Amino acid sequence: MEIVGGERDLALTALPDAVLRPASGNAFENTVEQLARAIRLGVLADGEQLPPERDLAERLGVSRNTLREAIAALRDSGLVTTKRGRGGGTTVTYAAELPASSGGVPGTFVRSGAAMLDALTFRRVVEPGAAWLAATQPLAGDQRAWLTESLREVEEAADAAAHRVADSRLHLAIATLSGSPMLVDAVTRAQAALHDMLLAIPVLRRNIEHSDIQHHQVVEAILGGDPDRAREVMEEHCDATSALLRGLIG
Repeated sequence: MEIVGGERDLALTALPDAVLRPASGNAFENTVEQLARAIRLGVLADGEQLPPERDLAERLGVSRNTLREAIAALRDSGLVTTKRGRGGGTTVTYAAELPASSGGVPGTFVRSGAAMLDALTFRRVVEPGAAWLAATQPLAGDQRAWLTESLREVEEAADAAAHRVADSRLHLAIATLSGSPMLVDAVTRAQAALHDMLLAIPVLRRNIEHSDIQHHQVVEAILGGDPDRAREVMEEHCDATSALLRGLIG
C-alpha cells in the first residue's frame, strides 16, 4: 500500500506533532532529551529533515537560540547533520542500533530488577489502554491508512534494527490515534525504556513472528472498532515481551 497526498503528510507529521511536547524545567536539556529520544525511536527517522526551526521551537516552547544549541548537541553526538544556505536544513543521520545478536554491542542495559519490572508494569498498563481508546475513536480515512501503513512497515522491515524502529513507530501511532496527549507521553516513555532493554537481548526470529501476528490482531481490532479485543491482544503482546525480558535479563 502506498500513502499518497494528505495521507503521506499525516504519516510524516503525526508522530512528531504528538510526541514532541513543550519543554519543561531545564529547557536546553529537556529539548536535547526529547529530540534525541524521538530520533532513537524512529519518530524522526534517518534521512528525514527536522521541521523548520521556527515551527520546531514553537512546538517545544523554547527560544530559537535554545533550539539551535540543542541541535548543536545532537550534531556533536552524531545524530544529525546541518547544511547551511538555500535548500539547507538539519537532517537526521542516526542509524538504528543493532541488537546484540545482529552485530551490535552485547547488552549494556543496566537496571535493577525492581526498576525493570516497574517499567514493564507501566507499559502493561498504558499500552493496552491506548489500544482500547484508539479502537473507540471514529478514525478518518487518512488515520486508518496511516495505521495500516505503520503495520506494513513492521511486517516488511529489512532487518532487526529496522524492525525495532518500525515497531516503536507502530506503538506510538496507536497511542496518537487514542486522541490522548497524556497517553502519547506515557507510551513514549514506555517505548524508550523498552528500546534500551531489547538492545540487551538477542533477536529471536520466533518472537518477531509472534509479535507481528499480535500487531496484526491489534490493528485489526482497532480498525474494526473492537476496543476490548484491542486491549486483550495488546495485553498478551506486552506479557510476551515481558516474559522474554525477565527470562533473558533477569
